[in-house]
Amino acid sequence: MTDRPRLTPPVADIRRAVRNSLRGVAAEGDLVLAALSGGPDSLALAAGLAFEGPRAGMRVGAVIVDHQLQPGSGEQAERAAEQARGLGLDPVVIERIDVVDDGAGPEASARAARYGAIDRVREQLGASYVVLGHTLDDQAETVLLGLARGSGGKSLHGMAVVNGPLVRPLLGIRREETSQACGDQGLEPWHDPMNDDERFKRVRIRKNVMPVLESELGPGIAEALARTATTLREDSETLDALALEWAQEIVDTDADGRVTLDVGGLVTQPAALRQRICRAVAEQGFGVSLSRAHTMAVAALATEWRGQGPIDLPGIRVERSAGRLFFGFAEQGVDDTEH
Repeated sequence: MTDRPRLTPPVADIRRAVRNSLRGVAAEGDLVLAALSGGPDSLALAAGLAFEGPRAGMRVGAVIVDHQLQPGSGEQAERAAEQARGLGLDPVVIERIDVVDDGAGPEASARAARYGAIDRVREQLGASYVVLGHTLDDQAETVLLGLARGSGGKSLHGMAVVNGPLVRPLLGIRREETSQACGDQGLEPWHDPMNDDERFKRVRIRKNVMPVLESELGPGIAEALARTATTLREDSETLDALALEWAQEIVDTDADGRVTLDVGGLVTQPAALRQRICRAVAEQGFGVSLSRAHTMAVAALATEWRGQGPIDLPGIRVERSAGRLFFGFAEQGVDDTEH
């Protein structure tokens, strides 16, 4: 690493992105960790954090997760830790994990294990936030994966810049900029061979789908997809806030502890708010995540009432009685029905 790295546009852009993402989130004295793999995205981010964090009065460190999925992963983790220390990050922790496929597939299982390890280290060190190196390109790929799954608007939101203790400063930065920033600062990133393994959907999108879209539709596809994610997220957050505000007016609990919804108040809402109100009741009241098909079935008890009986959903039962919808755990119910 050179003693005086050049302040080139990519380096300046990344530093600015780190500064802006942490402003108003992390406070002076907070410990902020960089999730570091040693790849160009996370390494450029770690360098940006090492520069900006101390200037804002923050302590800065790094967490390196060794998935142990390929030969030499331990050595690479040690190399990444050495790079982190060279940047001035302290503390630097290597967390080694065993990835077990929980049935969700290798990509999802590895991701869940990685986030679990990052959260453990964050809690152990008392860190307030962890910055992650996801770029604009990752955001575009996430939107395309959501489109392919057909799992609704929520999956098209992409990743948020701030999600609890996780912060993603580089969602407006292209992958090519992080590589250039590493070179400009004399940093030597590691290139994970798994990023070229076309067994993984995200790799196929990166190597095959995105180039075709750029070729056939013109440049700027990644930026357009990222803008779409931002727009959808903003719209959804507004609707979610409206739904919660209205839910306070029509949600109650009965003597048995069941959550109830006023049917009259629910049917007057637009469909988008009805769905969100039903989903919020299930999530906040019972810790249950409902699909769109589930929320539509619940809403139908209010909007398409024909005397139908209770609906059994994963973990909960919903039924209508006396002008209200009753939400209870699956083993609970009411005996009387409305006619």
